[in-house]
Amino acid sequence: MSYGDPNNPYGAPQGQPPGYGYPQQPGQPGQPGYGYPSAPPVQPYGHPGGPVIMPGSVKAARVMLYVLGGFQAIGGLLMVLASSWFADQLEELISDDPAFTAEDADTVASVGAGVMIVLGLIVLAFAAWAIFTAAKFATGRGGVRVSAIIYASLVTLFSVINLLGANVFALISLILGILIIVFCANRNGSYWFNRPPQY
Repeated sequence: MSYGDPNNPYGAPQGQPPGYGYPQQPGQPGQPGYGYPSAPPVQPYGHPGGPVIMPGSVKAARVMLYVLGGFQAIGGLLMVLASSWFADQLEELISDDPAFTAEDADTVASVGAGVMIVLGLIVLAFAAWAIFTAAKFATGRGGVRVSAIIYASLVTLFSVINLLGANVFALISLILGILIIVFCANRNGSYWFNRPPQY
């Protein structure tokens, strides 16, 4: 027997709507009901437990981390590359002083070059920290948030110290550091970094 056969005991009776045997959804006449409630409207963050799309403020904090990390990487490389030039300038300055011998000037220049290289490597490590933290924003959880806040706090602290030394450019890193802290610590940041895992 075919499905359309009126004598078929397993077929749908003739003249019945396609949703026969199942209750209609209330308030939706003419649509077949299947016994299940209709799907809820799409939440702005994808589901009630947390966002699927990264909030704009968290994206902004991520971009700021990339910017700070990029500038620090450039600065660290310049410090390492300029260490020999700095040593030459220091040696020339000290050699003019009769209190220092040529050997003393050479020692001081070597120490100065070493200090520049170490400082450059520290700045490069900070740059790597910022870039790695920003890269983990998409998949990271609370640890990434804490890392970003600690990094931004240190940037803010060093920026204030540089501002006291009349370095006007430190104002930019100060503002970016404060904004990163605010954007990671606010409600959107909390939703994003405490969201349930996606499967």
